[in-house]
Amino acid sequence: MMANLNIRKGDLVQVISGKDRGITGKVIEVYPESDRLIVEGVNRIKKHTRVGQNNRGAKTGGIVTMEAPIHVSNVMIVDPGDGRPTRIGYRKENVEKRRSDGSTYEAERSVRISRRTGKDI
Repeated sequence: MMANLNIRKGDLVQVISGKDRGITGKVIEVYPESDRLIVEGVNRIKKHTRVGQNNRGAKTGGIVTMEAPIHVSNVMIVDPGDGRPTRIGYRKENVEKRRSDGSTYEAERSVRISRRTGKDI
């Protein structure tokens, strides 16, 4: 069963467990099928890539340092208000939407909020 991921690409998160505990970084990529995400500057690994040549003749490859995926349970989103990690809640908001023919209708939209301060994320 796949969990509902509350964290999205571009969010600012803080690592709460593991060797990189306490580091804050931006989410680069999210993999919902494996409940993992890549955070900028977190869980860095050295990857050995084969040396080859591109079409201009420049050499590529060698040892590359890159970020590896980290499990979503090991990070918490950072509250934009006070800069501390927080859990995420949702609030329903009524909005007016417009159809392609010009008519409007009332709809509900979910907005992510901080559990600690209640402010929008």
